[in-house]
Amino acid sequence: MKHLIAGWGTVLAFQFFGDSLLSKGNLDSVPIGLLLFAWILGVILWCAFGVIVAADHLAEMLGEPYGTLILTLSIVGIEVMLISAVMLGGDAPTVGRDTMFAVMMIVLNGVIGLSLVIGGLKHHEQDYSLPGASAFLSVIIPLGVIALILPAMTTSTDAPTLSTTQAILFAGATIVLYVFFLKIQTGRHRDLFVHGASDEHELEEVNSRTIGKWVVLLLAGAIPIVLLSKSLDKVVKAEIELIGAPIALSGVLIALIVFTPEGISALKAASKNQLQRTVNLCLGACLSTLGLTLPAVLIIGLITGEQVILGLDPTGQVLVALTLLLSVVTFSGPRTTVLEGAVHLLVFFVYIVLVFSP
Repeated sequence: MKHLIAGWGTVLAFQFFGDSLLSKGNLDSVPIGLLLFAWILGVILWCAFGVIVAADHLAEMLGEPYGTLILTLSIVGIEVMLISAVMLGGDAPTVGRDTMFAVMMIVLNGVIGLSLVIGGLKHHEQDYSLPGASAFLSVIIPLGVIALILPAMTTSTDAPTLSTTQAILFAGATIVLYVFFLKIQTGRHRDLFVHGASDEHELEEVNSRTIGKWVVLLLAGAIPIVLLSKSLDKVVKAEIELIGAPIALSGVLIALIVFTPEGISALKAASKNQLQRTVNLCLGACLSTLGLTLPAVLIIGLITGEQVILGLDPTGQVLVALTLLLSVVTFSGPRTTVLEGAVHLLVFFVYIVLVFSP
């Protein structure tokens, strides 16, 4: 419970005293900026570990895929609300695109790569449900292309955006496909996302009040992470400008921090030879980010009349295509090894290098 006190206390501090804490004088001072960064980051990581504890309990009580689905939807849902708030609050035409791209690179390359390396070194080969991973990728691939590549190719608009007709139809189709996938994942084909036998009798006897308690604790810990990431973003952008680092680094750092609970949970699962949970977390996070962010930013753009830039530059398009192709190859067999993880980490390394040197 201490992490909740620290998290919500910090949220309230920035809510009531944010103008003073994040004043230009403070942000123009590197030492003060670093202290603010350390404070917010420390609280976020503390809350993240609390979220992981709650998620682990839910995973044990509910089994797959429900345990990981709750964690994924909690983090991604709050993140989408934050993106929506940023878009409604000012001129931020690329925030949705930048978030989807950063999450795809971090989750599909960074987290999956490190998970496969850790699991491979410790357990040599790891098993997972191939049909489940294929189901995830069959939805991630079209959504990723529609969101990040196609808008740069269309001719209805001059910028890498979608026309009004395209935005309405694509937003609706994305929502329908995402809801349909969730129905498949939690309904008739739930077994595709479970690897190995589960003790159904044990799951049935779990007290619903206990489940509710851990859901509340998970949400109570997750909300401060996303709310504080907005304040952290201001600090990071100010310090990056002072030291002359690339502005794109800000989006990468914030995406890394927001998805810290899922990332750590995925790494822990891989080290325990529970690769299926890692797959559900990582592919689920990427799918949910695309499935929720794309319609959200398109709908907000339609309502406000603001331009929503989605298409990536050629370098970004190549990285997206390479990541999707590599993911298909990695999850094309019944087992994974450390080699696949090393290749994913290489692509993530290339992405980070290009952030600093485009």
